[in-house]
Amino acid sequence: MSAISFRARNLAPVRAGRNTDGRTGPRWHRLTDGLLAVFVLAMLALMNMMIEREVIPYHLLFLGLTLVYGFRVWPLRQTLLVTFLVTASTGWILVAHQLQDGSSRAEWAEIPLMPMLFLAMVWHARRRKSAQDQLELMSEERLAVFERERDFFRDASHAMRTPVTIAIGHLELLEPVVDTPESAEDYAIVLRQMDRLSALSTRLLALAKLDSGRALRYVGLDLGEFLDDVARNWRESADRDWVLERLPGVQLVGADRAWLELALDALIENAVHFTGPGDRIRLACDRSGPSYVLSVADAGPGIRPVDLPHVFERFWHRRPPAAAPMGSGLGLAMAQATAQAHGGRIVAGQAPEGGALFQLFLPAANEADGAGG
Repeated sequence: MSAISFRARNLAPVRAGRNTDGRTGPRWHRLTDGLLAVFVLAMLALMNMMIEREVIPYHLLFLGLTLVYGFRVWPLRQTLLVTFLVTASTGWILVAHQLQDGSSRAEWAEIPLMPMLFLAMVWHARRRKSAQDQLELMSEERLAVFERERDFFRDASHAMRTPVTIAIGHLELLEPVVDTPESAEDYAIVLRQMDRLSALSTRLLALAKLDSGRALRYVGLDLGEFLDDVARNWRESADRDWVLERLPGVQLVGADRAWLELALDALIENAVHFTGPGDRIRLACDRSGPSYVLSVADAGPGIRPVDLPHVFERFWHRRPPAAAPMGSGLGLAMAQATAQAHGGRIVAGQAPEGGALFQLFLPAANEADGAGG
């Protein structure tokens, strides 16, 4: 994901100072106009000299005007003035020559037809330029909205982290004085919601960093050992039937371990939310063509086909089973953004165990980068 420079606050000045055709500058325009003027004068001189063959430079003149206008759209008043002057001068030469040598006057019809064809092209070129300007304006507006959203994510996550951390610390101090079943239940609800807020702020900050183009620190990573470490952490915290499958040997890829662990944790956390004690969760590492694949499969209720297009949207939730805590709505979005930052992707589907299957694809081409890093 490439870094995007901040332009939202300076959108109007950039728009006002942009080049007229969106691609080139005034110096290039002056050079083009100057060369075109020389070309037009040369064609007029040839028309004046090439009696009975003046239509050759005549057509070349309008061809040059048409080609240049396709790249350099002049203001309408300037365009009409140039068209009138060229039509008048070329028409005068054509009429004068044919009156002088007494040849057929059928070619006089070209005097209005060629400018009309040129003006028809002008109309289409100006419509295209107007559509391009509108598209660029819409793109800049969407970029501004994206940057405001990214800044909001970053600021909101920073603002939330400190008070949430302090609140969780004070809640833990209160645990010894919780002495009734009702207060214990209330205490557990509050602590669970504070943990959810903490996860939300962490993932908001992660998404803001990924959106801003934060550079990943690639290192050589043994995917098998990496998967072992992540599985070991989760075995100790969730009572599930954990199954680990990995390819024999060593699989090295170039990846940022910390970010990849965040992404895989989000996929596993999703599986834990949608399963109960004793349900199977299968973690696997495999090779699929040009990619390595980290898979997380569970025996939960699965993902409805109608929900598959939405699972990676920010703040979108699959409703977990009864009594299971609601997630932050950002875990899968953050995991997908991390995979894309590595040049990969995550695909959701149906697991053989009957629940959800998430496959994180990492380009095997990165292994050379990782070995060198």
